[in-house]
Amino acid sequence: MKKILFYCIAFLTLQSIAAQEKYIDSLYTVGSVQTEIYSSKDGEDLIIDIYRPEKKNSEKTPLIIFMHGGGFAGGSPKNPQEVKFAKIAAAKGYTVGLISYRLIRKGKETGFGCDFDAAGKLKTFQLAAEDFMDAAKFMKTNADKFNIDPEKIIVGGSSAGAEAVLNAVYNPDLMFEDSEKYSDIEFSAVISLAGAIVDVRYLREENAIPGLFFHGTDDILVPYATAAHHYCENSKSGYIILDGSKTIVEKLDKLNASYLFYSFQDARHEISGMPFDHLPKVFEFLKEVVFNNNKIQSTVYK
Repeated sequence: MKKILFYCIAFLTLQSIAAQEKYIDSLYTVGSVQTEIYSSKDGEDLIIDIYRPEKKNSEKTPLIIFMHGGGFAGGSPKNPQEVKFAKIAAAKGYTVGLISYRLIRKGKETGFGCDFDAAGKLKTFQLAAEDFMDAAKFMKTNADKFNIDPEKIIVGGSSAGAEAVLNAVYNPDLMFEDSEKYSDIEFSAVISLAGAIVDVRYLREENAIPGLFFHGTDDILVPYATAAHHYCENSKSGYIILDGSKTIVEKLDKLNASYLFYSFQDARHEISGMPFDHLPKVFEFLKEVVFNNNKIQSTVYK
């Protein structure tokens, strides 16, 4: 009787393991963070903190690169929220890289608001987008070293980080003088937490990669749809029109590309925080779109 019970328990355990899904369920322990320098610019070492699942086989893992927010003046890849997210994703089978980048507005009196001129804002986007792409290029170049699949690179960012990533992905012609420098890098999906781009008209079919978007309808810093950055008056030097999540999603819909858009009624810029309550749906979207090649076009109103 004990032997039968043992075999029943073993069988049920195996069934439970078989039912778990890679990239959905937490199947792995997460190794110690590994810090690499992906570039050195203006006397500063730019780093990427890498979190990896501990696996017994040599199967290559998909990669998530995430860029923190902070108004291009603060923030760190060691922010507790981003580290928590990295460990959650690594436990599901992803390798995750959290990157630093040049915070060129750090210590500036005008910050990144209405008194900082529009040309300077555009240049800030360009430099941050360049740093992001250099981190992506570093990881792809070292794909074998980190055991990642260079054809499965998912990228994301929060607030300023989202602006940099979205502009690099959807507005490369506006961001880079020589876009051919990064022509060998392709992305599978992008995650944006309260982000925007310079001009949605430059988002075309060839760069309309699947996107996940989180944005509050009353965000007063980064426009929810199409509006002035920080809602600056047009008399201010920092007046520049940006296209936010709603406008980007409308363009992706027209281009027949996949998206998942969480629209938060009356919410402000707090939506730039990591959406832990909605991560199960994020990973389900990635599984269906990136790995199963299914199309999803969904807007969720909160």
